[in-house]
Amino acid sequence: MAAWKGSKIMEEYSYILFIALILLSTKILGLVTKKMKLPQVVGALLAGVILGPAVLNVVKETEFISELSEIGVIVLMFTAGLTTDVKELKKTGKASFIIALLGVIVPMFGGLGLAAAMGVGKGDKLSCSPFLQHLFIGVVLTATSVSITVETLKELGKLSTRAGNAILGAAIIDDILGIIALTLITSLADTSVHVATVLIKIVAFFAVAIGCTVVYHVVFTKWRKRDKKDLRRHVIISFVFCLLMAYVAELFGVADITGAFVAGLAISSEKDVKYISNRFETLSYMFLSPVFFASIGLKVDGDAVMSMGWTVAVFAVLLTVIAVVTKIIGCGLGAKVCGYKNYQCIRIGVGMISR
Repeated sequence: MAAWKGSKIMEEYSYILFIALILLSTKILGLVTKKMKLPQVVGALLAGVILGPAVLNVVKETEFISELSEIGVIVLMFTAGLTTDVKELKKTGKASFIIALLGVIVPMFGGLGLAAAMGVGKGDKLSCSPFLQHLFIGVVLTATSVSITVETLKELGKLSTRAGNAILGAAIIDDILGIIALTLITSLADTSVHVATVLIKIVAFFAVAIGCTVVYHVVFTKWRKRDKKDLRRHVIISFVFCLLMAYVAELFGVADITGAFVAGLAISSEKDVKYISNRFETLSYMFLSPVFFASIGLKVDGDAVMSMGWTVAVFAVLLTVIAVVTKIIGCGLGAKVCGYKNYQCIRIGVGMISR
């Protein structure tokens, strides 16, 4: 009986051990990768792979870790918004759109071409045609996961540079274009899905976001001017605003990190933004970011990889190569069209690779 209770307690409180192992391993491997002249985020990703089912299988991605990692990426993007130069971001607005557009079109045709060349979907008894399956694979390659890029740029001190702002702006636009493209493909296979509805929801989100920003500034700017003694309250209110914007974004079918980034931009012009940013930087660095990046590694399933047939394995490798090359070409070409220098074009292209 005592042994049973002991095992039950161990199971109930295993998340404490998991978090401790994640924090320790991400820091150790982060320092190792730093000595190898690589960003520490690489070490955090490796920590998740090593601790997870792919290697040691000592840490499992529980619901708690999954939800905590989501908070981690929200705070990461909120902090990115806080430290972004809004004026510089406005300057790169047109360039960001062109970079994002070509960064969607080129990978989409790359993925479609590869899927068609390898005959994906032939013989499958699915309701949609092989062409739609090929197109779907192409659309999957259009996405950009900006969180890893943001962490790397922050570590290098390049987040607020011209290229860094172009990447941030393009990644947000890329996300929206990806949603539209995915909805368009889905609507061709499922008549209950309407592209117009998605477009209206996206526009509505940004309209609501602007309204929330105005209300936030009207209400809390006056309060902040009166309350100068305890800035910790400002941090709490800022975090509440971040979480609410992330939630609203999801309600409108937009990624929660987009809402968090918009919230950060809204507060970035405040006088006490440096104080707020420092507090979130500490929270993110010490706890939330390691959990988020390790959770990505925890998703790697070694058995699933090993069980792939040769055809699937070759397709996976080629798809990865296409995903990398087409993003560099598409986004780099977009940057070149907008007058960026060659080294900046390469930086932007590489910065948009991550999925």
